[in-house]
Amino acid sequence: MPKTNPGRYFEDFRLGETLRHATPRTLTTGDAALYTALYGTRFVVQSSDAFARQIGYPKSPLDDLLVFHTVFGKTVPDVSLNAVANLGYAGCRFLSPVYPGDTLSTTSEVIGLKENSNRKTGVVYVRSTGINQHGDEVLDYVRWVMVRKRDDAARILAEEVPALPKALEPDQLGDACPIIDPAEWDSGLSGQRHLLRDYQVGERIDHVDGMTVEEAEHMMATRLYQNTAKVHFNQFTEGQGRFGRRLIYGGHVISLARSLSFNGLANAFQIAAINGGRHVAPLFAGNTVFAWSEILAVEDLPGRDDVGALRIRTVATKDRPCVDFPLKTGEDYDPAVILDLDYWALIPR
Repeated sequence: MPKTNPGRYFEDFRLGETLRHATPRTLTTGDAALYTALYGTRFVVQSSDAFARQIGYPKSPLDDLLVFHTVFGKTVPDVSLNAVANLGYAGCRFLSPVYPGDTLSTTSEVIGLKENSNRKTGVVYVRSTGINQHGDEVLDYVRWVMVRKRDDAARILAEEVPALPKALEPDQLGDACPIIDPAEWDSGLSGQRHLLRDYQVGERIDHVDGMTVEEAEHMMATRLYQNTAKVHFNQFTEGQGRFGRRLIYGGHVISLARSLSFNGLANAFQIAAINGGRHVAPLFAGNTVFAWSEILAVEDLPGRDDVGALRIRTVATKDRPCVDFPLKTGEDYDPAVILDLDYWALIPR
C-alpha cells in the first residue's frame, strides 16, 4: 500500500462523503505579521490591539481572509491537489472572530459532482467548515473546483449539481463580530471618515492603487496557507502544462483586491460573508493588480445598532487601472478582469 498521497481524482469522490482534513493549524501574531507583509493590509481593527480594545474586542482579531485561506489550505490535499482550476465560491459565512493562539481544523462534505463533456475532468462541489480548538464553527463556505480524472473511461456512479444561494441575507451576518462601541470609533486613526450611510447603492469606487505580484510573494503565501496544489508552486509540472508556468493562487488575488479596497472602504473593517466569486482569468507573477468596487446594498442588521453592512462587488484587473471601471464587453468579461467578488462587509453606523 503506498505511503504517499497522490491526491484524489474526480472519480474518487462520492456524493455525501465527509472528508476530515489534516493538519490542525495554530495561528499566531507571526502569521498576522507575514500576512500584512504579503498584502499591505491596513484595516485598523486587525492592525491595532489598542483600537480593537477601545471599541470592544478583547484584542485584534486575525484578518478574515487569513482565516479563510488557512481553512481552505487544509482542504487542498484531499480536494484539489489534482485540480485544473478553482472555479467559484458561494454561501461563505464568517461565524466568529479568530484570534492569535486559536487552532483551526477543517472538514468538508461533498455536495455535488458533475462530469465534463470531455470526460477528462469533472467539477466537485464541497462545503467546508473551519472549527476552532473549542469546537466552535468559525467559517463555512461552498466552493467548486475542476478536477482531472485518472481514467477517462471511469464511470461516475452519481452526479448532482447543488442549488446554491445567490446571496446571504442581512439577518445571517450579525455574528461575524462582537458588539462594538461606535462612539469610540476614531476615524482619524481608521483612515477614513465615511460610515454606513455615507455610501449609496450603485456608487462605484476606483481604489486607485496597484500592486505587482512577485514570484517569491505568491510562493510564500501559498506555503503560509499550507496549500499544496501543484498548479501554484511546481514549475516542473506546470512548465509542461497549458500556460507553461505556475498560476497565482486565486485567494492571493482576493487578498490583494481586499487590501487595495482600503483606499475608499477603510471603515468596512470586517468581512461578514462572501456571496459568490469567480476567478475570471489567470494571474501570473509580474502582472500588476488593480481593483474597483460597486456598492450593491446598504443595510441595517437586525438587533444591531452599532454596525451595518455594505454589500460590495469588488472587481480586480491585471495590468489595467480601473478609472473606467472595466467589467464586461458585451456578454463577456473584459480581458483585463481576473476576479469578480460579491461580499458583505461590516461598517460602523
